[in-house]
Parts: sequence; C-alpha cells; structure tokens
Amino acid sequence: MTKRTSLEEFVDRHRRLFVLTGAGCSTNSGIPDYRDAEGNWKRTPPVTYQAFMGDLATRRRYWARSMVGWRRFGQARPNGAHRALARLEAMGRSELLLTQNVDRLHQTAGSARVIDLHGRLDLVRCMGCERRMPRTELQDELVRLNPAWTDLDAADAPDGDADLESAEFQSFIVPPCRHCGGVLKPDVVFFGENVPRERVDTATHHLAEAEAMLIVGSSLMVYSGFRFVQTAARAGKPIAAVNLGRTRADGLLALKVEQSCEAALAFLLGEPAVAAAPAG
Repeated sequence: MTKRTSLEEFVDRHRRLFVLTGAGCSTNSGIPDYRDAEGNWKRTPPVTYQAFMGDLATRRRYWARSMVGWRRFGQARPNGAHRALARLEAMGRSELLLTQNVDRLHQTAGSARVIDLHGRLDLVRCMGCERRMPRTELQDELVRLNPAWTDLDAADAPDGDADLESAEFQSFIVPPCRHCGGVLKPDVVFFGENVPRERVDTATHHLAEAEAMLIVGSSLMVYSGFRFVQTAARAGKPIAAVNLGRTRADGLLALKVEQSCEAALAFLLGEPAVAAAPAG
C-alpha cells in the first residue's frame, strides 16, 4: 500500500479548498517564472503600467519582445499540476481556483471555477474604447507590419516575453486600435496597475465559503495574491503551500511542500508522491 503524503491528508481533511496558483504551476509547461528560491527577481522586473502607457519606446520594446515570445507561449500546454487541480474540481473539492497566471492553462486543462486575478494574455484591450481582440489577431498584424522581425529568436521570458535586447526597437511598428486609434495593451494587470475590484470581491466571497487554502507554485511576493493568505489566516483557515523555495507566507502555513507542483499533486491523478513534513 502506498504511503499517504501530508499534503494528501491535508486535502482529505478539508472538503472545500480555496486554491491559489502562481508561476511555479506553469514552469513545467515551458513558461519561465519570475523569482528564485529566495523570492528575488531572476531578471529585470516587468514593465510597469505607467511606463507602458506613457512611453511609445516602452510599448515598442514590449510588443517586439512579445511578438517573438508569443510563438512558443501561445503553444504551451497544461502539465500534470494543471490536470491535477482540474481533477480536484471534478471531485467537488475546489471552492475556487484563483490564479495569478495569465496563460489560461488551468481552463485548458478542464478547470471551470477559475478567476484570472491578473487577467489573460490571450486577449488584447484597447485603453481608449475598451474593445477586446484575440492576441492571435494582433500577432498576425504585428508580423504583417514587421516582417524583418519574424526570423528573430530569443530565450523565453515569463508571460510570453522574450529576452530580446540587442534589436533596434525604434524601427518596430505598433498598430493602434483599428476602431478608435487608442493604445493596445495586453488584457492583463501590469505592475503599478490595480486588480479590478469585482475580481477581488468575488474571490474573497469564495474564500469565506472555503474550509482551507491551498497555495500552488507561488512565492506570494506580490500583495495582490498575498492578501488572500492574510484573509484566510485571520479567519483561522488552515493553509498549505507547494512551492520550491521561500514564500511570503511561510509563518502562516500549517504545511509546506518543497517539491515541483507536478510531483506534489501527483496523488490527485493516482500517481505516487513523496511525503513532506509539516511547516515549522
């Protein structure tokens, strides 16, 4: 008989889990994460909302790198961690899955009760008229306007970005909104931008209905996610985390599993997992 892990016992004890996921959930799908094991930036921090909206040169650099990075990001597929959390929902054990990721891989894997806290990269939003368009449509337009860039390649960076640094970005053409001429921006929450209030309120309501919280693949260094851990702790809800390295919530955890997300959640797919010790 296979020995049950501490995480498996935690899931069994709490029938309705509020699940919060981060970049570590998608690294095995080929999407790099932002932070190291200590929670520090691995690279230059992402562009801010203020810089993107206020500077054409910043937008040119962003969209040039995104055009190169999208080719692989747009082809990413769910891994075992996504499938395991979809299975948790299918078992009736997930009150809500709140993800900080913008890759929509949870939905592709079959999860339906999902809130994309930071938005979704597969949509583009006009900051003038609020129209949305599929990111694939903008990709086609970027390629049409910038044919000389189509043969460039670079290492993948988080969230569809690419480490493209030597190019002359001033030659890159960024199209305006075809309806109003406004600035086009990924439909995601940039640093320096607020998460829409209704998303926070809806997630908070579901957290109140849950018995416990499970964090998967997040260092919680960004407050937009950490606030939900604080809320759960104040309400006395048990909190478990799966993360390789330090999290901002280490002092609030009942259980911490320092494994890859796929390995730690394998039991949900009927696969063996390695036991982990309680936090503290």
